[in-house]
Amino acid sequence: MADNLQDQLYQRIREGLLAGRFQPGERLKIRDLAAEWGTSPMPVRAALQRLVAEGALEGEPQRSVRVPPMTRERYQNIFQVRIALEGLAVELATPRLTPADLAELRGCVTRMDQAIEQRQIQAYLDANSQFHLHLYSACGNPVLLRSIESLWLQVGPFFNRLFTEADLSLRLNDFHEDAFAAIAAGDAKAARQAMEQDLSYFARFLLNLLDLEQTAKRPERA
Repeated sequence: MADNLQDQLYQRIREGLLAGRFQPGERLKIRDLAAEWGTSPMPVRAALQRLVAEGALEGEPQRSVRVPPMTRERYQNIFQVRIALEGLAVELATPRLTPADLAELRGCVTRMDQAIEQRQIQAYLDANSQFHLHLYSACGNPVLLRSIESLWLQVGPFFNRLFTEADLSLRLNDFHEDAFAAIAAGDAKAARQAMEQDLSYFARFLLNLLDLEQTAKRPERA
């Protein structure tokens, strides 16, 4: 029973990281999470330690845990691997998708459009992660999928830095529309290209954001 509860808590925190529900640098307090979920601290601690071992979280003194902060170098390194792996996953997945898969992906694109219209950031992030990860799960290569999910656990918390409610009109869904059209047509190469464009567009946006934040932190010269 305890192991089952730990697994449930692990999955809940993991899904939150993938969907950007936690902020970079955010501390996860064991007692607060235990109180929120109506459980003892022990299974929460065990679930968090599993994610620390996977590199999704990092331990701090006094046994506290936090979401790793994002740096420009770290994001660049992750992006270089992501674009190669995720492009490959899309290309492998496209011919394997069932009508049910296509319906699920179409639903994700629709929900992202609705979230943009309604300025609902978390709803967009939830549908975005579901679109990508559901698509990749059809690649037929469990090693590839585990590698992608590991990277998503590291960058998911940074995705909520993409925008505020005021600028949800960015080209957030254009590439998803293009990718879905190619997938529905069975064009694996075009689907891969659209997904790589999606990743590249937002990588540039996020790297520029990191540059601006770094510049703002520098002390002014006298």
